[in-house]
Amino acid sequence: MTTYADKGAKPIKGQFQNFDHITFWVGNAKQAASYYVTRLGFQPVAFKGLQTGSRQFAVHVVKQNQIVFAFVSSYQPDDSVFGEHLMKHGDGVKDIAFAVKDLDAIVQVAKDKGAVVVKDIWEESDENGVVRMAVLKTFGDTTHTLIDRSQYKGVFLPGFKATEADALGEKLPPAYLNFIDHCVGNQPDNTMENVADWYEKILAFHRFWSIDEKQVYTEYSALRSVVMTNWEETIKIPINEPAPGKKKSQIEEYVEYYGGPGVQHIALNTSDIVTAVRNLRSRGVEFLRTPSQYYELLRKNLERDNFKIKEDLDILEVK
Repeated sequence: MTTYADKGAKPIKGQFQNFDHITFWVGNAKQAASYYVTRLGFQPVAFKGLQTGSRQFAVHVVKQNQIVFAFVSSYQPDDSVFGEHLMKHGDGVKDIAFAVKDLDAIVQVAKDKGAVVVKDIWEESDENGVVRMAVLKTFGDTTHTLIDRSQYKGVFLPGFKATEADALGEKLPPAYLNFIDHCVGNQPDNTMENVADWYEKILAFHRFWSIDEKQVYTEYSALRSVVMTNWEETIKIPINEPAPGKKKSQIEEYVEYYGGPGVQHIALNTSDIVTAVRNLRSRGVEFLRTPSQYYELLRKNLERDNFKIKEDLDILEVK
């Protein structure tokens, strides 16, 4: 494992603040949002669709503490861009949005460095104020929306209306999820460095942490990863690629099944992982089962190194 102390020169203008929200393109936005509400403890907060005058897309927005997800479906059967994306990838993350300061400076630097600008700076407004945005292309078909919402007080974005709380979701135990810790982008073999370089060059991110196949491997597979982050280190984007092994790694399988690079997982912070997992299980969320051998080896290593952890391993193994 390598950690990096050198952030490089601090950007003179422009600041990336945090993850603003994540947009999923899905076949049924309302149904997808309902899953996150009932299973994962989110609450519906905003909606845009036919009822609000949007005749192209239905968008359902859910929130839990600082985590905001937007689920989008197209109304138009001949929407080739949306349809082809859904046919190729299935339901998945289309856009990772960042809240920023000095949008103009960030976009200008990106342009000067050769970024593909999907949509240049534009404004949207309603009775709650003005939002300024721009969209850049990153790995695969994924994009980054840069958002300046400093002059906006609405529930989500202009054109959205607030939605009522979900009666069932409120009756279930809380999930205790706090904020987006990181979003992982999986890449084909030998492309990780190019993507990491893109974040350094275009967004002025720096390398935070990295590993390779000498450190993370099993008998059958291995991986390489480099974590990219902004100057303040409030946004983390790990970029992964597979390393050669006896069998295909889960990264390689993801890239094949997804149809190219994409967001493989979203990590959500919790301050009480034992209660969070217990409550999520009671809401019907399925978790991968960890073999008992893992805990046996962990106990041996902790005892050998005279190291203690806060949680009770007996509880972790069962729950």
